[in-house]
Amino acid sequence: MIRSYQGRLPQIPASCYVDLSAQLIGDVTLGEHSSVWMNAVLRGDVHSIRVGANSNVQDCAVLHGQRKPLPGDRRRLGHHRPQRHRPRLRVEDAVLIGMGVTILNNCRIGEGSIIGRRRSSAPSTRVVAPKTLWAGVPPSCAANWAIKTRALILEYAQNYLDYVEIYLNEPGADRTHYQMRSTP
Repeated sequence: MIRSYQGRLPQIPASCYVDLSAQLIGDVTLGEHSSVWMNAVLRGDVHSIRVGANSNVQDCAVLHGQRKPLPGDRRRLGHHRPQRHRPRLRVEDAVLIGMGVTILNNCRIGEGSIIGRRRSSAPSTRVVAPKTLWAGVPPSCAANWAIKTRALILEYAQNYLDYVEIYLNEPGADRTHYQMRSTP
């Protein structure tokens, strides 16, 4: 479902895939070639939601805010209800936020990092160093990543770019509903 809120309609470029079961509400902007998968919710009612280019928001993810934009590209939000609450949340490029993880207010997730482990919660004001793996309850730094791990994260992101093309080219896929909400 794509719907406006207080006169703001989600902005979705034609290169994006948004599953029909996803909900995008209000001030939501997707970057080129991004995707929003089954039953994900992006609530741009109390503040804007910005999803960078080549990023994906996977099954059952919930994104909503309290106040401030979200920059960056090539990020993945895992399925099974990862949640992000913010203001002033910054998720840098090539980050993987795993299944069932909650990211709270004022966090900064460094480039190339992975937050793993279901039911983990990155507490308010947490700074996650670039290229680190955080796991556990509460999460703590479990490892530093090598360059090959960043390549793996980017490979996973590429998989979702490939899925977008497959879904958009399915027989009977209706691309016209994307055209209506495309950015000018």
